[in-house]
Amino acid sequence: MNFVSRIAPMARTAALGALALGTLGTIAAFAQEAAPAAPAAAEAAAPVMDKGDTAWMLVSTILVLFMILPGLALFYGGLVRAKNMLSVLMQCTVITATVIVVWVLWGYSFAFGGSTSAFFGGFAKVFLSGVTPESTASTFSDGFVIPEYVFIAFQMTFACITPALIVGAFAERIKFSAVILFVILWVTFVYFPIAHMVWDASGLIFTGAHAGGIAALDFAGGTVVHINAGVAGLVGAILVGKRAGYGKDNMAPHSMTLTMVGASILFVGWFGFNAGSNLEANGGAALAMINTFTATAGAVLAWVVIEALIRGKASMLGAASGVVAGLVAVTPAAGLVGPIGAIVLGAIASAVCYYFVAVVKLKLGYDDSLDVFGIHGIGGIVGAVGTGIFASSSLGGIGYADGVSMGGQVYSQIIAVIITILWCGIGSAILYKLVDVIVGLRPTPESEREGLDLSSHGEVAYHS
Repeated sequence: MNFVSRIAPMARTAALGALALGTLGTIAAFAQEAAPAAPAAAEAAAPVMDKGDTAWMLVSTILVLFMILPGLALFYGGLVRAKNMLSVLMQCTVITATVIVVWVLWGYSFAFGGSTSAFFGGFAKVFLSGVTPESTASTFSDGFVIPEYVFIAFQMTFACITPALIVGAFAERIKFSAVILFVILWVTFVYFPIAHMVWDASGLIFTGAHAGGIAALDFAGGTVVHINAGVAGLVGAILVGKRAGYGKDNMAPHSMTLTMVGASILFVGWFGFNAGSNLEANGGAALAMINTFTATAGAVLAWVVIEALIRGKASMLGAASGVVAGLVAVTPAAGLVGPIGAIVLGAIASAVCYYFVAVVKLKLGYDDSLDVFGIHGIGGIVGAVGTGIFASSSLGGIGYADGVSMGGQVYSQIIAVIITILWCGIGSAILYKLVDVIVGLRPTPESEREGLDLSSHGEVAYHS
């Protein structure tokens, strides 16, 4: 008998023994693990708080604050006359501080308080009731969360910048007390409800209840921030009235240098605004980032080319306006369209904004001092409707929800825009009138001629 013949029976015996031992071991292991199986499954399903997501949202929150102070303040400050420079800086600073306090007292609850109402977040989180360092807010990925305090702070910066944008429409001719009172009322009755409608899970526009079940797409605030601010600014510009000497005196920007610095800070901070709205540090944030680059570039080039063709020269004011127009237009679309579509969207918005700033405003005769409606309002409308088009996968976007066509999505976008315009327009008009009755909107003609820096704040920006 050779070696193979002798070893074969032993191998078979060993194999059978091993199989038996393996089977018994599996049964024993199963018996040991059966008891904790349910807790293990529950642990596996627990929400995940990723440190990278949290860190990105902390940075994004700071970037949006940087947009306001000093970004927007310098952008607006450079555009007004020297005698009103500090008044704009002061308004942006105190608006930010005021809205921060209002947000934590009742604003967060009114927008995201957990109510099932389509219009109002409720009172459950007034004074941040129930919020702790351990409480969380959902992101767009199932099972992933961020600290609720981070979400509160991020949304708070959006609530701060929106009313700060409005003041550019009636810059150089409004009482400081009127600005602050109006802002408190406006965020309470206009901004918070619209934020709830658009971004809360129960909101009218978020659920699609406004358009037969097709939710409107607003990635970072085309309706909530820009259309809202633009419409409120237009209403304010009309009700407050024109600046003294408008159309007669030289009202050119006193420092295009500061305006360019402010526009550049806005550009940088807007990456927190748009990419941060993804709520996670992943490919969605990357898409929002590249689109913020490309849409802005397309808008700047479009504005510069249009100016060169019509006026014979391209201006720094035009380039800075193009920066803002592109950023505004891509805000609702940032994480939803492709980079090439973003270029086209930015260029289209820039052209339309230029027309409203250079033609429509002059023909209609309203004094929108720093073109809040012409750029934020119109750019926001073009961006919101354009999102419904360029989100199509055939145009490089991420596509629509199942069963939704381009026509259906555009219809939803248009209805969302109309709701925002009506809610904001009517609400703002009522609040301006109320503020006018309580404290008055305009300073005296003497104070306006002297400049709001001295008459309202007792100081000047520059000393000769």
